Amino acid sequence: QEQLVESGGGSVQAGGSLRLSCTASAYIVGRLAMGWFRQAPGKEREGVATMSATSGRTYSDSVKGRFTVSQDSAKNTLYLQMNSLQPDDTAMYYCAAGFNQRFNYLDERGYRYWGQGTQVTVSS
Repeated sequence: QEQLVESGGGSVQAGGSLRLSCTASAYIVGRLAMGWFRQAPGKEREGVATMSATSGRTYSDSVKGRFTVSQDSAKNTLYLQMNSLQPDDTAMYYCAAGFNQRFNYLDERGYRYWGQGTQVTVSS
């Protein structure tokens, strides 16, 4: 069982920025797609951003232009830089890995391993 550990969540005002980090084993980072998902209270979990060595970066329409996903293979870490945060971005953010290519990158069913999540709260 691979372990993913997220960090970097917190509370910010609208317009602010946060950077999330996800540390995984060296076997995972850079081999298959990894991604960030989020789940707001009362809503389903949704894909936010993913990164694949073969297909590059994929973003949901709601965060495109504001969020940037990146990775540092030397540190076995996936990042999510979130700028221009809005109250609608408030959610628990999860890191995911172990991608199954039968699914689309932003489909949560395609990921085998999940972190515990880190809370992001944006106030107006």
